[in-house]
Amino acid sequence: MAKKVLVVDDEKLIVKGIRFSLEQDGMEVDCAYDGEEALRLARENLYDMILLDIMLPKMDGFEVCQQIREFSMVPIVMLTAKGDDMDKILGLEYGADDYITKPFNILEVKARIKAIMRRTIISQPREEKRSLVEDGDLKLDHENRRLYILEKEVNLTAKEFDLLELLVTNPNKVYSRENLLKLIWGYEYPGDVRTVDVHVRRLREKIEANPSEPRYVHTKWGVGYYYQS
Repeated sequence: MAKKVLVVDDEKLIVKGIRFSLEQDGMEVDCAYDGEEALRLARENLYDMILLDIMLPKMDGFEVCQQIREFSMVPIVMLTAKGDDMDKILGLEYGADDYITKPFNILEVKARIKAIMRRTIISQPREEKRSLVEDGDLKLDHENRRLYILEKEVNLTAKEFDLLELLVTNPNKVYSRENLLKLIWGYEYPGDVRTVDVHVRRLREKIEANPSEPRYVHTKWGVGYYYQS
């Protein structure tokens, strides 16, 4: 089945170029030129990926991303014309999975999309993996990629789930930030270890009763992060 991508940018030439290139690779592409249209399409369709520009009319990309995260865990890649690191980190804070800085090469965009889709497939559980892990109040459903704390479902982004899944399935093993960046985001990811810190902080805010005194995801100072079983 063809992968379906939503491309959101108010620069129509950029949208046209991305759409043409992705369709050449057999993908289905929908387009939106403002934030409100993007949000409507995201609600009405199931996408495998959303490319989302930050600077949009009516509603900016951060707000669109945040609202999409209220009902969907679709991978979101932010497109930003700014090289400022704070914009990139802020995009991740709102639930984005990755970012690409303009101007970009369309081959880079396609490579990044395929890498994320490939990791999504790889992250699906193998047959020998327990489909459900229960540890105290935490319940992790590998097969359906869902998390429950105290029997209440917690909505995680794709990367937050991948991060927690890796730690939970390897309890008490300490992973350095560099290793987590390679394992979760891949060797080709252009970001730095602050990406890991942002995701760990967001994860703790969602799963810990008191994020400053974590029960699940702990810090080994000077080394990295681990899940305490």
